[in-house]
Formats: sequence, C-alpha cells, structure tokens
Amino acid sequence: MTPSEFQALTGASDANMADLEAFAGMLAEANEVMNLVGPDTIPDIWNRHYWDSAQLLALEPGAKTWADLGAGAGFPGVVLAILLKDRPGAHVWLIDSLGKRCRFLQTVVDALGLPATVINGRAEEQKVSVEVVTARAVAAMEKLLGYAQPYLQRGARGLFLKGEKAEVEVAEARRVWHFESDLSVSRSDPRGRIVSVRSLRRAR
Repeated sequence: MTPSEFQALTGASDANMADLEAFAGMLAEANEVMNLVGPDTIPDIWNRHYWDSAQLLALEPGAKTWADLGAGAGFPGVVLAILLKDRPGAHVWLIDSLGKRCRFLQTVVDALGLPATVINGRAEEQKVSVEVVTARAVAAMEKLLGYAQPYLQRGARGLFLKGEKAEVEVAEARRVWHFESDLSVSRSDPRGRIVSVRSLRRAR
C-alpha cells in the first residue's frame, strides 16, 4: 500500500499524512535500539501497521475516546490519535506496562502534539472511562478480556485486532467469560479478524 492509497481509503488530511510520515521515521529510529515491531514489517508500514490500525475508525466512526491496552509501538493507538487529532473532544489513552515503550510513546505524542495520554501501568488497574477499548498483539482473548474488563463494564465497546486463530481464541475465552461478540474480516489482511465485544462478565 502506498501513502496515497492509504489517504484515499481513510480520508486522512495532508496534516495527518505528515504526522504519519514523521511517526514512521521515529519508529524506524527507535526500532534500531528496542524491539518495537519486526524490522521486516517497516517497509510495509502503510498496510501492515497504519491501515490495520485505521480500519477501526470505520467500526466506531462517532467515538471520540479510546483506550489502547498494551500500546507498545503505538498500534493502533497512535494512528488513531493522529487521525482524530482535529476532532473536538477526541482523546486516546495509550496504556503500557513497560517503561521504555511508554517513553517512546511520550516522545511521539509530544513531537506530534497528539490528543493522547501515555500511562505506564497495568491496563486492568486504570480508572479511565472511554467509548472504545482496543488492543493488538497483547494476549490471547481469555487473558485480554481480563485486562479489558473494567473498561467494558464502564460501557466501552471492545475492538480487538486478532490473527487467524481468533475464532479459536473466542471459543476458549467463553470457558471463563460470558460476552456478546462479532467477528469481522480485517481489511488489511484477510487472514486477520477484528473481534467486537460487549456485555462482559465472568462465567460462574
């Protein structure tokens, strides 16, 4: 995917695109000294990371507040914050338990002036209320739902980017949790799935 193809798909502004280009540079530089993403994925950043993240906005187009659990390299959270930058009231919480990843995220947020807050801590311990909680490549669904439980119980919708084993993960999670879910095919990779979750409670 080229930058122009990404812009056509998402409707990103020229300012958004400039921020995404700058983010790509910061990511490539930081990735030299810490393992944020697989080095072989950076050449395909517009599809593999940016479009994969941005597609979530089409599923919740009116949502302004998001929490990205295990935010890591900033996918999907930083991409969402860039694309929501000019929307009044928009804010993204980037939550990660590892200090060095949070320092990288804070550098990006500060450099680009993003509507985002970086939190260094355990996802399940935060008191943030949002419209959507998301995560990518954090944990299997059973464990991930434990991290997301407080947000979902405060009314958030879960949108989780998963791989080709998503159906198996959802089935295994139902041994521990009761929840409503839908799966949709990822637009960045037909092998991937987006798992939408509501109404979570622990199974008795």
